[in-house]
Amino acid sequence: MEPISILFLCCLVLGAVVGMLAGLLGIGGGVIIVPVLIFMLQYFLGIGIEDGMPIAIATSLSTVIFTGLSSARTHHTLGNVDTKIVMFCAVGIILGASFGAYFATQISGITLQRIFAALVILLALQMLLGSTRVSKTNLAYPSLALIGLSTGCISALMGIGGGALIVPALVWFQVHIKKAIGSAALCGVIIAIVGSASFIVNGWNASYLPEYSLGYIYLPATIGIVITSMISARIGAKLSAKLDTKKLKRIFAIFLVIVSIRMIIGLE
Repeated sequence: MEPISILFLCCLVLGAVVGMLAGLLGIGGGVIIVPVLIFMLQYFLGIGIEDGMPIAIATSLSTVIFTGLSSARTHHTLGNVDTKIVMFCAVGIILGASFGAYFATQISGITLQRIFAALVILLALQMLLGSTRVSKTNLAYPSLALIGLSTGCISALMGIGGGALIVPALVWFQVHIKKAIGSAALCGVIIAIVGSASFIVNGWNASYLPEYSLGYIYLPATIGIVITSMISARIGAKLSAKLDTKKLKRIFAIFLVIVSIRMIIGLE
């Protein structure tokens, strides 16, 4: 069997796992997709960290377009999307995601790998220690542009939709948790579209990209992950009502810290 076929089958499995975790724990799949894709690109296609890191991040981000649309549509139907929040966030997201994707293609793959790992550790610590306190002031819509700017940039560097960053920020400003989650879901789609477009443009003439790439996005991986993740996410969402997701989230956060530390110290 050709390496690309094996990689595609592995991405089907990866998508099933990522979708299950997303539905069960409410986390973005990029924190898992990126490290696994780096390994698969090395093992099956012989692409090293230097070239594989932006491909993995861009590909992960592209999957959010499809998985995020499904989630955002559901939240919109339930009336959980605040269009004003999304509109003001989008102003910053467009700039932030564009810059984040561009920056990811301009630095070395090793540096990008370690930035990714450090950001994952911070995200994991937020999962472990996140506070439920809120600000004493209500949300000021113009400040949403700054939230969108920072979230868009960080998310494009990590290959995630940014919900784990946007939701706590909105809750801090006394936005109801359901509105925060619904609005963040749509913001994540905007981040994914803008970031993916930037990765396509910046990688359009790159000579080292594997066959079937669209810019830095590796299409066989995107398709494989999306096919199964959209199915398994629904299963995970149903299981979340039966399991102790808080304990599982803590265990998963510790796992992320361990994996990220190994990435930082140079495990290739």
